[in-house]
Amino acid sequence: MEEAGKPKGELVIRTIAMPADTNPSGDIFGGWIMSQMDLGSGILALKTAKTRVVTVAMDGMSFLQPVRVGDRVACYAWVEKIGRTSMKIPVEVWVERYMTGEQVRVTHAVFTYVAIGADGRPIAVQRQD
Repeated sequence: MEEAGKPKGELVIRTIAMPADTNPSGDIFGGWIMSQMDLGSGILALKTAKTRVVTVAMDGMSFLQPVRVGDRVACYAWVEKIGRTSMKIPVEVWVERYMTGEQVRVTHAVFTYVAIGADGRPIAVQRQD
């Protein structure tokens, strides 16, 4: 069920959907949206863990509305849970429609990141309480 209203979380990335990002139907390619979500939530994961992080899972992605060329795409994320080495970070994507300015939530998912050390092995997330 789509929530009306405002984005949840903090703005982690904003960009403009361009013609090169379209699928054969002329809508913005879902993989491009997923990559923006991964980039944005990865920024928050890095900020939280204060070390290198890797994406290990993405759960529950649902596309609610298409993204069109010219739309301003904004990813909002928040840390939902911190484990010993991992973090669950939900991400919402909202667009501001080109020309009309209408704000629409277009997708959401939960990304899981693991903090890793220089040797590439999982390490404890450095919590700041």
